[in-house]
Amino acid sequence: MAEREESSNKVNRRKFLKSAATTAGVMFIKPSLVHGTAANSAVRVGLLGCGGRGTEDATNLVDTGNARVVALADLFRDQLDTAHANFDKLQQPKGFAAIDASQLFLGPDAYQQIAHSKEVDAIVVATPPYYHPQHLEAVVAAGKHVYLEKPVAVDVPGALRVMEIGKRAQGKLSLDVGFQIRDCPPFVELVRRIHGGALGNIVCGEAHYLTGYIDRPAWPNASPIEKRLRNWVYDRALSGDIIVEQNIHVIDICNWILKAHPVKASATGGRQGRPASDGDAYGNYNVLFHYPDNVDVTFSSTQFAKGWWDVTERFFGTKGVSQSPYTGSLGIWGDEPWQAPMTPAKDKPDAQAFSVTGNFTSNLEFADREKKKAFVESITSGNFHNQADKGAESAISCILARAAAYKGHEISWDEIMKSREVLEPGIDLKKLG
Repeated sequence: MAEREESSNKVNRRKFLKSAATTAGVMFIKPSLVHGTAANSAVRVGLLGCGGRGTEDATNLVDTGNARVVALADLFRDQLDTAHANFDKLQQPKGFAAIDASQLFLGPDAYQQIAHSKEVDAIVVATPPYYHPQHLEAVVAAGKHVYLEKPVAVDVPGALRVMEIGKRAQGKLSLDVGFQIRDCPPFVELVRRIHGGALGNIVCGEAHYLTGYIDRPAWPNASPIEKRLRNWVYDRALSGDIIVEQNIHVIDICNWILKAHPVKASATGGRQGRPASDGDAYGNYNVLFHYPDNVDVTFSSTQFAKGWWDVTERFFGTKGVSQSPYTGSLGIWGDEPWQAPMTPAKDKPDAQAFSVTGNFTSNLEFADREKKKAFVESITSGNFHNQADKGAESAISCILARAAAYKGHEISWDEIMKSREVLEPGIDLKKLG
């Protein structure tokens, strides 16, 4: 019985990932983009969602030297104006013109307007996660390459929708998902060695994402709807809760290392430690993931711990142990030892900046740089990426654990894949004001 279940899980995974196989397409940057100057040959980027993470993503793209920000879109005027001033200042030394006023899009229809801009080649989508499937669909339908921040969706129907959108983009556009750690050199080398057998047979694992409270402004003059949207990280429906929005990085790494998704999960969690008035997202999770081949992985997270953060994955095999923290010793100990060289941190780690903007230090120092470089090169070379299925798989893995915690009992992958539950914030953006 166990052997049949294990075989079925592997078959289901093959079916799930079948559409993720990348087919190299052929497309070249429009001739109008190539006039012999850096400004005219750079990939033209639009930023949809001008908060901290989106600004960081777009800045990383500019830093590659082969991209420039030419359009901005946001719900809120102050965020749009701040981003406008930021990118004009950032890009001026590179000889790029100031962003034209016609390419500043404001309000609930801004996502459609920037998607249809003829001045844009690629769009960074960094809006509240609830809106990711809707915004991705608009961008892909408009024929634009897209860098979609994680998570791709907050519920299973949304994740399945992203997979369908990915099929439409296959071979025509680059569709990257914001899992920058998969491009980070020490992690890439670690996983290569693990997949090469350095740990032997993996027996079990443990991982955690322990971080402090994300302190957001009170916005005393804002309406209740505006407060929810501005502080969406506190909101279960808008963010997907902390395990889907933030902890997903660690669970994605576990999937990557094990080359599988969980087949079932049990979990607990709650709001203990968080202010009573900050929304409805949890402050902690404790999860037991069951992966194929009887590999169990324990996972724990916090989003309230004061003065402390630590993010790590460890796997225990018959030949050794791996450890992959965000900062600290990363490597393999055992029969085939290897440790990554430590990268000096440019800045002292700060839990707030680390959690919100993705400003990483130590082992992740080059994660964003390599991720954005690969995205731009996929566009200019015509070797398009399609990470929709991988992004959906990791999102559903987290949704599986969230559902197990909410419902208080073990849930299987097959059960969660049948879920039609939609997290609905009940917000009418047309009435925002």
